[in-house]
Amino acid sequence: MEFKQLECFNAVCEELHFTRASEKLGITQPTLSYQIKLLEDELGIPLFNRIGKKKITVTEAGSILYKHSKEIFGSLAGAREEIFELQQMKRGMLAIGALIGEINELVSGVLIGFNQQYPDIQIKLHGAEDVVEPLLRNDLDFAVTILPLEDERFTKVPLYEEDFYVVIKSDHPLAGRESFEFKDIQKEPVILFPYTHRCRQTIDWACSALGIGLKPKIETTTIESLLMLVRSGAGLSILSKTLLELYPHPDLKAIPLLHPALRREVGVIYLKDRYLGKAASAFIALLSERIHRIKQTPMQPDITT
Repeated sequence: MEFKQLECFNAVCEELHFTRASEKLGITQPTLSYQIKLLEDELGIPLFNRIGKKKITVTEAGSILYKHSKEIFGSLAGAREEIFELQQMKRGMLAIGALIGEINELVSGVLIGFNQQYPDIQIKLHGAEDVVEPLLRNDLDFAVTILPLEDERFTKVPLYEEDFYVVIKSDHPLAGRESFEFKDIQKEPVILFPYTHRCRQTIDWACSALGIGLKPKIETTTIESLLMLVRSGAGLSILSKTLLELYPHPDLKAIPLLHPALRREVGVIYLKDRYLGKAASAFIALLSERIHRIKQTPMQPDITT
């Protein structure tokens, strides 16, 4: 049973006349009659009663098929309408993943602007320590994470690169330094995110490569509490430039971390065989714009860059 056959069948049911039905479809009457015959042969039962040369009526079997075919064509019309609305971003849902921490904060900052532009799109932002598994389960349209991700299953779109800094209270005795090395802070009280945080993992990997054991005095999961502790003079921290740009404080100073300098790349990833719709593309474009604005704005004058 082919779509063309059902289209011809519906037209005959509506017109109850082969000539008018063929004209409506823009095909010849013999072509129409042939399609109906194929359908009747497949089902093994007549769909129309031929009364004389011109008059026809629908059989009981034809009435059953007509009922279901109308539902099929109605569903197809509804699908076309929904797809059109989806293309125009008048409906749909967008599921986004982001690493917990400053990357999640960065993505969160786009939500208000996106919702104002596309109020009919439902958004779910999923903060996670691992965005790969939700992507593989197709729970997310895309995710913002640290690159490079050596996995051929994903398409990667770089967004920005950034360095890490030693962050210290501006009146701290060490605040006058021009740079720090890891060995310089090994004996200092350090405040860091927990080991599950990707920012912390980057620091731990660098320390491990240098053979240095950096044991934090305090670990905290929230950005606000970490910055509050550093501002209170409880210790220093190592943070990404993005975090400092999102949470500028005039009483903090950011000093370059060298030998080795910590640098990372952040980007969008999504499954290679997944269609990235208009809503996802629009969100990524807004995110890129926000990143550009942040990166074009210098950090606090009191913070060394």
